[in-house]
Amino acid sequence: MEIVEKFGLNPVLLGAQIFNFLIVLFILKKFLYKPILEVLKKRQITIREGLKQAEDARIKLEKVVIEEKNILRTAQLQSKKIIEDAKQESLEIARGMSEIAKKQTEKLLNDTREQIAKETIETEKRLALSTSKLAVAFLEKALRQFFSSKEQEQVISQALKKIKKAN
Repeated sequence: MEIVEKFGLNPVLLGAQIFNFLIVLFILKKFLYKPILEVLKKRQITIREGLKQAEDARIKLEKVVIEEKNILRTAQLQSKKIIEDAKQESLEIARGMSEIAKKQTEKLLNDTREQIAKETIETEKRLALSTSKLAVAFLEKALRQFFSSKEQEQVISQALKKIKKAN
């Protein structure tokens, strides 16, 4: 007990302080700690749910990014296919137009050849007619000196018959 007296401790006051401390502890535990612990537990649950939701959102975002890349890749492939199809179609159209132009050119050449042939025949006929007229005129002049008019007519008619047969 000596120690207690040396330190200046009063056992009754120490007992009363311990008793007061236990009452304050009981009151704090009953009215203050329980609500604070409940708030902390709710907060902890809310944080866990938030983290879980954040993780779910991250996973969903990764899936969306992968899906977006797939959609872009598909769109690029489709656009390349459309471009290739358009190129192919334009080449086919160009070939078709080239064939049409060749056919039209050939037809124009054939028509021109036919027209030239017709004109050549007509020119030859005109030339033959002119030649015939010149020959008849030449014969008439030449025959006047040697034959009578009846003989001239007979020779000229025979010459005309021969010329007509030649044409």
